[in-house]
Amino acid sequence: MAPEGNDEAEHQEGKARFRIGGAFYRHPSYRARDLGVLAAAVYRAEVGRLRVLDSMAACGVRSLRYALESEADWVWANDGNPEVGSILRRNLEQALPTTRYQVTDLDANQVFFECYRQRDFYDLVDVDGFGSAAPHLSSALWAVALGGLLYITSTDGRAIGGRSPHSSLAAYGAYARSHPAVHEQGLRLLIGSAAQLAASRGLGIVPIFSWFCGQTWRVMLRLQSQTTLSETTYGFLGYCHTCGNYQTISWQKLGKARCPNDSHPFSLSGPMWLGALHSDRYLTAMQTQADTWNWTTTRELLTVMQDESEMPPYFFPLGEIGRRGKCDVGERSHLIQTLQSWGYRACRTHLNPQAIKTDAPLEVCIKANNTTQT
Repeated sequence: MAPEGNDEAEHQEGKARFRIGGAFYRHPSYRARDLGVLAAAVYRAEVGRLRVLDSMAACGVRSLRYALESEADWVWANDGNPEVGSILRRNLEQALPTTRYQVTDLDANQVFFECYRQRDFYDLVDVDGFGSAAPHLSSALWAVALGGLLYITSTDGRAIGGRSPHSSLAAYGAYARSHPAVHEQGLRLLIGSAAQLAASRGLGIVPIFSWFCGQTWRVMLRLQSQTTLSETTYGFLGYCHTCGNYQTISWQKLGKARCPNDSHPFSLSGPMWLGALHSDRYLTAMQTQADTWNWTTTRELLTVMQDESEMPPYFFPLGEIGRRGKCDVGERSHLIQTLQSWGYRACRTHLNPQAIKTDAPLEVCIKANNTTQT
């Protein structure tokens, strides 16, 4: 996507006042920045410090918000395009003392490896790039402090959305196929790739939150000293095109990956992350912070994320329930309530406003929908 023009008007987002100039800025992405600022504020409150590396800073709105709202002690604002350096410097120098930031125009990977060489690790590394996250995912981990956060982005919908399996194989070492829950698949491919890369260094990652909106996938990960890779957290997702159900498949069961309903072979995607998409504890802390700032809409999003945190690694769109059941679909809330009354887990999902997450099979969802219609 191109920048929104050579804009010299002053804009405001949160506490940040800035000019865009010739840099890239997309206002609808503010929600991702809200989530990052909240997570950073919680980290600072818990750890007592916050040093941020904004590796693709553009006009500097994220850098400013981390400094002004999350109260970062130090921000390194870098953008590989030297043509935006002047507007980036101008925005930061008008809001921050020079003792709290630095601005560079280096390639992001050069910055990450320089951090490692100097043993200058950061509490939060933000990598908000375009296209695949693969070129920066491995190298960015080298700049993150142990216990610190990595906020990574992908906008490569063809690869992680199952439309180009060979591209996902090249980028993430995973074969991604198309199915109704591909939006969630994209997040799980990102997390799984990061978990595998961290494990190769004897480390682990834990998802703080995972967010999808439009054509953007963003995951906030925490680096820890013990690997989180196991057969329960990292494996395959099977989808049956015949009956529409899903099943997680471990590495040991790959040779027996057939749908139990009709014995047809599953269409497998993976390997990918099969564990929780979010940290329930961390989301609770972010909700508390959102209440303090009176961020009502963001708090509602966090509530939905919390509900879906421990649910199975897929969802059922309401349209898919109707198509499979050859029926009209009622209110989502009524369907969720019916499934819960039958002893199943069911909730909304932020991934699709017209979908549910549940551990009920698809045929039970169809039956529950028909019950709500009578």
